[in-house]
Amino acid sequence: MELKGRNAVVTGAAGGIGAAVAAALRERGARVLLADLAEEVSDTAAQLGQPHWRGDVSSADGVAELVDTAERELGQVDLYFANAGITGVTGLGGESDWDRIIDVNLRAHIRAAERLVPKWQARGEGYFVATASAAGLLTQIGSAGYSVTKHAALAFAEWLSVTYGDDGLRVSVLAPMGVNTKILWGDGSEAATGTALTGQRAVAEAGNVLEPAEVATTVMAAIEAETFLILPHPEVLDMYRMKGSDYDRWIRGMRRYQAKLRQG
Repeated sequence: MELKGRNAVVTGAAGGIGAAVAAALRERGARVLLADLAEEVSDTAAQLGQPHWRGDVSSADGVAELVDTAERELGQVDLYFANAGITGVTGLGGESDWDRIIDVNLRAHIRAAERLVPKWQARGEGYFVATASAAGLLTQIGSAGYSVTKHAALAFAEWLSVTYGDDGLRVSVLAPMGVNTKILWGDGSEAATGTALTGQRAVAEAGNVLEPAEVATTVMAAIEAETFLILPHPEVLDMYRMKGSDYDRWIRGMRRYQAKLRQG
């Protein structure tokens, strides 16, 4: 898709990958509505000279308000980046933990698609970009909620592409490993310990930790080429192929790697 002159919404845009994607879109001539729950989104948007929406995409009402705001500020939405995400608690978590991470990491994607896909079908084009993670292809050591929701976000994006691809809908999924953002290192309020530290080390040590701007450049190239799976860390594909070729061997290897990290 040609990005110049397009209207885009980016959630989770106050910083990290979302802010970098918004900046990259602006550089290519797109107009962008930056959305986030964090108040810093207003500063990030001001730096780019673009509108913003501050709110929570974890509810149906929040997503509806976001889409309405985008259409009022920009006009028709051409691209939607479902980028907002949380790591959630480590381990199994409880009922409220699962409700929260499913709402943010998965249902926010579904609710946005419910609002946008019928309009894109009628127009014959539209682009949905989901931020999943390498954890959506592999698995995140330490966090059940993160692993499950990232797998589900990727599966939902696959379904969108299969179901509506012939209607002009384009879909991409971003699946990086380590990126230098708060979602990897935390917000700095306290040091990671125990299972959280193990999970953090698993990501940081599996490959290079990229800067958000590097990831955004890869994303732009993939959208222009209309590539479904976006892998800023190419080695993820090798890992995924290894997993699929012998699941039991892969699980044994992950157990060994987890034990090594815990000893670490």
